[in-house]
Amino acid sequence: MKVLVVGGGGREHAIARALSFNKETAIFSVMAKRNPGIAEVAEEVLVEKETNVPAVIRFAKARLIDYAVIGPEAPLEAGIVDRLEENGIACMGPTYAAARLETDKAFCREMMNAHGIAGCPAFRVTHTASEAETFIRNYEGDLAIKPTGLTGGKGVRIMGEHVDREGAIRYARSLSGNVVLEERLIGEEFTLQAFVDGKHLVPMPLVQDHKRAFEGDQGPNTGGMGSYSMPDHSLPFVGRHDEEKALAIMKDAVAAMEKAGFPYRGILYGQFMNTARGPMVIEFNARFGDPEAMNVLPLLESDLLSVIENTVRGTLSASDIRFSNKATVCKYVVPEGYPEKPLTGEELNIPGKPEAILYYANVDERNGRLFTDTSRTLAFVGVADSLDAAEHIAEDAASSVMGRVRHRRDIGTARLLEQRIAHMQELR
Repeated sequence: MKVLVVGGGGREHAIARALSFNKETAIFSVMAKRNPGIAEVAEEVLVEKETNVPAVIRFAKARLIDYAVIGPEAPLEAGIVDRLEENGIACMGPTYAAARLETDKAFCREMMNAHGIAGCPAFRVTHTASEAETFIRNYEGDLAIKPTGLTGGKGVRIMGEHVDREGAIRYARSLSGNVVLEERLIGEEFTLQAFVDGKHLVPMPLVQDHKRAFEGDQGPNTGGMGSYSMPDHSLPFVGRHDEEKALAIMKDAVAAMEKAGFPYRGILYGQFMNTARGPMVIEFNARFGDPEAMNVLPLLESDLLSVIENTVRGTLSASDIRFSNKATVCKYVVPEGYPEKPLTGEELNIPGKPEAILYYANVDERNGRLFTDTSRTLAFVGVADSLDAAEHIAEDAASSVMGRVRHRRDIGTARLLEQRIAHMQELR
């Protein structure tokens, strides 16, 4: 089988690596910038913008691609799945209309509200700066200010955390008032990802991401500095009832999309805040998370190609999908100055062969040498029987990288996890 992986980041490297374990799978790739990790396992690579849909279609048709896996959100918004499927290429990814669960935050909230789906915070959609300003000034309490479109995980501003009330108004004005204004949610975030075939959902292990740039959850938001998962596939501050409720919310969202005429197929990513009143939806994403894909895919014991085939056929079953009972810790190595002023073109070296799994992300390779670029550079994933052991594997690898780079040393540590547990206990 020939599988096309669209995208060239760490997430897509994780997808390509998982596919490579099936020796009968021929991997092809389209990516905006050459990823050396993907190139190593691919039969052929096309360096092209993933949103250049006609170029992707030409490449896929010429190589007689059987299936396509869409990694990032931008090509989903560009309608790449619709065009590929019109040309007879089945996709692991939602159509343009279904992907609006991620690409249009106003659509998502209004859909949840219309169908009475649990976990939807109080919200208001505004379309002018004056309307947004009036609502923010008159709202009692703090708000999350969200652009209605894609922001790469960096567009949300939260009152009391990133901005004060006047700062929130200025930010809404900078977006011409086209924002979703939501009640600020207090709690602990967690990610639940699921394979979806239009009707059936098969959940993956829970993951917690770390958006803030610096240790102790300080600094600006990033695309994600790292993440971890536990051997029992849950998280110690997420009870079984919370997990069941989160999955039920995702099932209701998929059912609502089908009812509305937009059947959802691919990966559904639920970003939840576990609050005093249970899990609330921060957002849905229409693809694997980055870095969360790098936690769950190394645990997948089932053949990813078979999962894709069953997703496309509508025959997904939990009995066919298995994850190993191990812990994972992912730590991203990023350029100094990231995310605001990343140092680019700085050489980095990885001495020896780390025990951790290495995923390449936004890195520039020249004649076998690696250089930093404008975003997250490398990710190291430790996999072990315990969280502590997985963290040590990831930390040893990340701290060994030589160059003008840094990483968050606290991700996956017992101290940080204890803080999460104590915070949840305090709220409840």
